[in-house]
Amino acid sequence: QVQLVESGGGLVQPGGSLRLSCAASTSAFSISAINWYRLAPGKQRRELVAAIGRDGSTNYADSVKGRFTISRDNAKNTGYLQMNNLKPEDTAVYYCKAVGRLYNRESDYWGQGTQVTVSS
Repeated sequence: QVQLVESGGGLVQPGGSLRLSCAASTSAFSISAINWYRLAPGKQRRELVAAIGRDGSTNYADSVKGRFTISRDNAKNTGYLQMNNLKPEDTAVYYCKAVGRLYNRESDYWGQGTQVTVSS
């Protein structure tokens, strides 16, 4: 079993920055892709915010392009989401999802979620 431990959320003023981290609990889990989702207040579905592949290729939702940067450190089995110029509409619970192989079995795991609140 793999745990994804998220950290870095909090309260920030509009225009501020936060960096989220998502660390896998074991190096036995070989991560191929890391995705960041968010669930905004009053919404029923998580929105895919950013994704990064094993080769470092990235994709972003239009709403965060130019403000958010996804990255990964393969040696640490950790993914990151750098969020700059935050807006009130970025307020949400952010979840990471990692897809990969654990003992030669394709698996995916979710983090516990971290609250990001953008407010003055």
